[in-house]
Amino acid sequence: MYFLITGGAGFIGSHLVKLLVNSGFKVIVVDNLASGRKNYITELLNRNNLEFYRIDLREKDEIMGILRNINVVFHFAANPEVRIGAQNPGDIWSNNVVATYNLLEAMRENKVRYLVFASSSTVYGEASKIPTPEDYAPLEPISIYGASKLACEALISGYAHTFKIRSLVIRYANIIGPRLRHGVIYDFIMKLKRDPSRLEILGDGSQRKSYLHVSDAIDATMHLFNVFRENDKLFDVYNVGSEDWITVREIAEIVSRAMGLNPKFEFTGGVEGGRGWVGDVKYMLLDISKLKNTGWVPRLNSREAVEKTAHELVSELH
Repeated sequence: MYFLITGGAGFIGSHLVKLLVNSGFKVIVVDNLASGRKNYITELLNRNNLEFYRIDLREKDEIMGILRNINVVFHFAANPEVRIGAQNPGDIWSNNVVATYNLLEAMRENKVRYLVFASSSTVYGEASKIPTPEDYAPLEPISIYGASKLACEALISGYAHTFKIRSLVIRYANIIGPRLRHGVIYDFIMKLKRDPSRLEILGDGSQRKSYLHVSDAIDATMHLFNVFRENDKLFDVYNVGSEDWITVREIAEIVSRAMGLNPKFEFTGGVEGGRGWVGDVKYMLLDISKLKNTGWVPRLNSREAVEKTAHELVSELH
């Protein structure tokens, strides 16, 4: 199989690239390097089964020719910053929705058969049912980022049923691990590097969410793709996450211990009932029963994933 990975120099995408290249598959990486980093895949660039192109998916013509002979597209390219949507919704729209439309058009014209899309738990918004299953309704995102992911899902469903592009949507929980450069763990480490005596915590600290280590996320992604290939569905959706959750305060304690510090915690109080920012989902836990029924379970729970990531990032960012 010949794979194309958008956002392949990014956090999750680069881990997937490494797995596929080391497994002997032919891989093309496209990334505009806005949030991705070429050095994440530098060690693989001399391999004869990997090609890299610096391409912006917002420019449709750039991607069109590269999709020739591709069997499968893993679409991980996106602006990953949920918070930015409140200040710059246009950036989320162009990088997430316009880019996805352009990719789908290029896939249609090149008759690419499979698409795996990295969606997000944010499509559920503030769900009234926790753990939240894939068939939860109505989907009511509370952030522009979540809305963009839901819009992409709808576009993909339309292309799947109209043009027979078999499409697998994966709604990830908070994915964490090496190379992570956004989110609460990274933010805490950077704040403590600047001032080890105090740690500003956005919100009231009671926000509680599910976290999954990137090694588990990649393993689940490939497992689900293989399951999907063997069935006859045009379009399917799976939650990918862990079965427990952890509070922001607990994460602050774990990061502080990993850095050997005992800072004073200073809570901002947040907005709208203790959220970290406008659009922050305060409580998130995905129902992964559908995933488990395929024979896959996470190796690490949320706490273990956070502890492992804290040590990995402290080492990376020293």
